[in-house]
Amino acid sequence: MDPLTWTGALGAYLNPLLFVACAAVVIAAVATPVASTLNATFLTPRMDEKQISRVPTGISFWIGSLLFAAVAGLGAVMIGATPFGGDGPLSGMLGAIGGAPFFALLLSVGAGLATATRMIGPERVGTFTLWAALALVTMVTLYIVLGILTPYGTLGIVGEISRQLLPVWIALIVTFVLSISFKRKLGLYGKLFDSLIGMIGFGLVMFWVFTAVFGGPLDLIVTHDALEQVSGMKNKKPGIPLRGAEAGDFPHYLLGGDNLARDVFSRVIKGAWVVIQIAPLATLFAFMVGITLGLPAGFYGGRLDTILSFLANLILAFPVILLFYLLVTPEIVETGIPNYMATVLFLFPLIFVAVLLNSRYHTQPTIRTPLLVVVLGIMGWVYLSLISAAGTKVNVLPQFFDLFDVPSGILVVFVSVVFVNAPTVFRIVRSLAMDIKTRDYVAAAQTRGEGPWYIMLWEILPNARGPLIVDFCLRIGYTTILLGTLGFFGLGLPPESPDWGSTINDGRKLLAVYLHPALPPAISLLTLVLGLNLLADGLREESLKD
Repeated sequence: MDPLTWTGALGAYLNPLLFVACAAVVIAAVATPVASTLNATFLTPRMDEKQISRVPTGISFWIGSLLFAAVAGLGAVMIGATPFGGDGPLSGMLGAIGGAPFFALLLSVGAGLATATRMIGPERVGTFTLWAALALVTMVTLYIVLGILTPYGTLGIVGEISRQLLPVWIALIVTFVLSISFKRKLGLYGKLFDSLIGMIGFGLVMFWVFTAVFGGPLDLIVTHDALEQVSGMKNKKPGIPLRGAEAGDFPHYLLGGDNLARDVFSRVIKGAWVVIQIAPLATLFAFMVGITLGLPAGFYGGRLDTILSFLANLILAFPVILLFYLLVTPEIVETGIPNYMATVLFLFPLIFVAVLLNSRYHTQPTIRTPLLVVVLGIMGWVYLSLISAAGTKVNVLPQFFDLFDVPSGILVVFVSVVFVNAPTVFRIVRSLAMDIKTRDYVAAAQTRGEGPWYIMLWEILPNARGPLIVDFCLRIGYTTILLGTLGFFGLGLPPESPDWGSTINDGRKLLAVYLHPALPPAISLLTLVLGLNLLADGLREESLKD
């Protein structure tokens, strides 16, 4: 079987169109700040069209030249292609051109761009940007659709990856259609679809969530076993046919092989499941710890606040990476400290739910008591299954009664993430509680005779949801980066783990020769964190309007 190219036979027709769409987006990205700067600095709402037309061309020349030269110069430096030397692919050509003519060319292009921007106006620049973005989205959609519909290999590697991700595309379409259709009934989540930034961020995040679910436990996306080593596929480039492929085997390594002859594409997909398993759940546990301690500290103040704030500041005084390193080293793990920490930290969700239900139904004991018994009974069983593991310092459940066993490496990383993030959440919740407790509706609840925990959980906490939701999204991104950092240093998770950090670390050793083992997990990590940041921005915008 022949190797696959990136875009196959159809690439000859589609690639030029994609290049034009990308070029239009780049031009729009440079023209937009030029137009904004001109509009904000030199144009005022009181100017009429004649006055606007008198804005000096020299000013627009200067602004456009400076911005364009800065962007292009930075890009050249990033790829090592500066006219002053470098090892990039264009360094020889640019060295021959020389520094002064090169930047003169940048200034000339920037001047033309700025002058054109001034002539057509900021509004038309915005319209151009919109159409350029739509053109790029259309081309990407066309690649995906044709990759799914055309025969195997017609659209190369891109087409086959699109075909493998078919369950993800269907799930995304269904999610967006249903969410947009009922957005007016979905509260803050529905309002997210009024924000373009929020929708882009949500799309990126849900792409990786669906990829993790369909590629992890459901096993619908991966093409090979993420741990299987195939003879002759070591460091093979993307699209190389599988050596010795049998009937039923996927015929290619779509993203090539790593230094142990494992399929990079399958490891990226399986790595997404590892990240999605740990990052959101660990962040949720950290929030429960921070909320359970931060609300009483901010509401009551006094000595309780002093003690809890001192402990939080004590933990935050340590560098995060050093603290992670200390918690996940084998010597610390053997002492059982992470298991004892899990025993304490995993109690907080039970405490939070118990206080939440008791404060809500404290006047209805016939509902409260059975509800607490059932909910806390189930959560207690899950809690004991989480902390109990055979062969560790904490083994409190018989094996037949244990619901599941969490691998020791994942448990240690999970506990470390919760322990590091909880103090920061505590400080945010504490400051919000100190501010909100002075509001009139809190005084009204006190006048009605409501208890302190009812006020904290049902008056203060709902009114602090905006900042907390935004911080939750951002903190998942921070946790994802921390997981990647731990994997990069070979800490916590097993060495053969397909998590993105470990995969990047394995690929970096031969990065100068082979880019393909390290680049896909790095781009995956980048897009997930970018999506979380954009999602947080969209939620913040909509929560401020609420």
